[in-house]
Amino acid sequence: MKLSKELRKLGDFTTTIRVLPIAGLAMVIGVIAAYVALALLRLIGLFTNLFYYQRIGTAMVSPAGNHLGWWAVLVPVAGGLVIGLMARYGSERIRGHGIPEAIESILIGGSKVQPRLAILKPLSAALSIGTGGPFGAEGPIIMTGGAFGSMIAQFFHLTSVERKTLLVAGAAAGMSATFAAPLSAILLAVELLLFEWKPRSLIPVALASATAGAGRRYLIGLGPLFPTPAHPVFIGPAGLLGCVVCGILAGALSALLTGAVYAAEDAFAKLPIHWMWWPAIGGLVIGVGGLIFPQALGVGYDTIGSLLQGNGTIGLLLGVLLVKSTIWAVSLGSGTSGGVLAPLLMMGGALGGLEASFLPAAGAGFWPLVSMGAILGGTMRSPFTGIVFAIELTHDVNMILPLLVAAVIAHTFTVLVLKRSILTEKVARRGFHLSREYSVDPLEVIFVREVMRTRLIAFEGTGTIAEARSMVKDGHSPRGQHLYPVIGADRRLSGVITRKDLASHRGESTRMCDLARPNPIMAFAEEPLSTVVYRMAETGYTRMPVVDSNEDRRIVGMISLDDLLRARARNLSEERTRERVLQVRLPFRSAGSSSPATK
Repeated sequence: MKLSKELRKLGDFTTTIRVLPIAGLAMVIGVIAAYVALALLRLIGLFTNLFYYQRIGTAMVSPAGNHLGWWAVLVPVAGGLVIGLMARYGSERIRGHGIPEAIESILIGGSKVQPRLAILKPLSAALSIGTGGPFGAEGPIIMTGGAFGSMIAQFFHLTSVERKTLLVAGAAAGMSATFAAPLSAILLAVELLLFEWKPRSLIPVALASATAGAGRRYLIGLGPLFPTPAHPVFIGPAGLLGCVVCGILAGALSALLTGAVYAAEDAFAKLPIHWMWWPAIGGLVIGVGGLIFPQALGVGYDTIGSLLQGNGTIGLLLGVLLVKSTIWAVSLGSGTSGGVLAPLLMMGGALGGLEASFLPAAGAGFWPLVSMGAILGGTMRSPFTGIVFAIELTHDVNMILPLLVAAVIAHTFTVLVLKRSILTEKVARRGFHLSREYSVDPLEVIFVREVMRTRLIAFEGTGTIAEARSMVKDGHSPRGQHLYPVIGADRRLSGVITRKDLASHRGESTRMCDLARPNPIMAFAEEPLSTVVYRMAETGYTRMPVVDSNEDRRIVGMISLDDLLRARARNLSEERTRERVLQVRLPFRSAGSSSPATK
């Protein structure tokens, strides 16, 4: 079958050579993001050493070993006071854990981020974590890397989509450099930030993440961040059933944590004081929690590593699940600055540690690692990110199958139980609903020939206005036709005339070819409806004649906005109408039945 010229123009992707300069900019952003990640980690180390140990140093240390006694309660309070002042008089967008703010910038702000945010966000996050905040560095670095990407994009003559790509490239690069996890950074970008799966954005984001991941080797060091003991390649049916149980429990914990964060936020909103003071109150909760369970303070990478080594005592597991989760939810609800990934890893690991007491034995740290991936898949609604992230953090590829089962089960649980994730709920509370589902637009796979109207009236160019009016008046014109093709002697489209033009023109003997509008906007029978939608949006015309090809221009039908809506309705019908296609026929009949032929 010979394809028409219009059909030959279509391809799998719409990406153009424009992707190459954007990818070049993304790689530059990747280098910058790697240095930003290093600076953020050094800042966290500086503030932790300064506030808890009264010394100058940038090494990452845990606040748990401090000797401040009751004075340690005031450290996070002081940090909260400073962050509240920075948010009120600097930028309110430093509040929160970073990823919702990045989403909001992409969807609402045209991917434009204020330059001061690139300074205030990492500074506030480092101060929050360095004064004991139970957060991770990934949310702030995602927002900071995105801010640098957006800033660089704003210096160039780019579209909003290209700015979005560079913003996300900076975010993914920041996460890649922080965790030595370049692939999961790309998956996080796809599942949470890009809102599309297209080469025009995937290529720059992937190259930025790879660049930052390579740069980490020279700036911070190689992974894995959390080495683990070797685990078996296959754990058998009992082990896989345990992964199902692990996924269900992780999904339940994800729902509980999400509800706790926003319950805390609602409680703070009812306080009769300005939100500037909320982080200080959250800091007080952190300080008290730190006295009860010091390991709850700070990022907690050492605690995560201990859990993955199988060294979690019952006191450590309960402390993480009760104290860490409580102060994390309260402080995050207070609007302070900090990320969610590291705390979720710790709480997932603690849950897995408890599960190891009744699930089949599969090696030290097995169930904590499975639960970590599962809770990421459930809480963030990003199962592939959770799976790959857990593997990149540990380099344990034998865990692919257990992580797949647990993360998908946890994802299923929260999708059915919660309307939104911990990340999108904040965006929704600001009045913007978003969908996390990716699918092929039905208009991409339905063609004009399938929905166009073939019953229509067309006028010959040599005919007169009077003859045309007579045809319309006698009812020859189909109901709803407002645009009439005008054809020449060779039956090719030469122009169009509207019903209004036909009714308002005064010359009865005027020929149709003289009144017709030449060079009409056309649709082609072999085009997908999405192309027609874009053409309607660009031109403002919602009715078009349909021709067989650009060369022949032989009229074959008419398409309008109503036809596009009917195509969408057909797609909805395919989603909702249930039918049994295959019928089961029994090879025998009961004794009392007779065949149709004998009746």
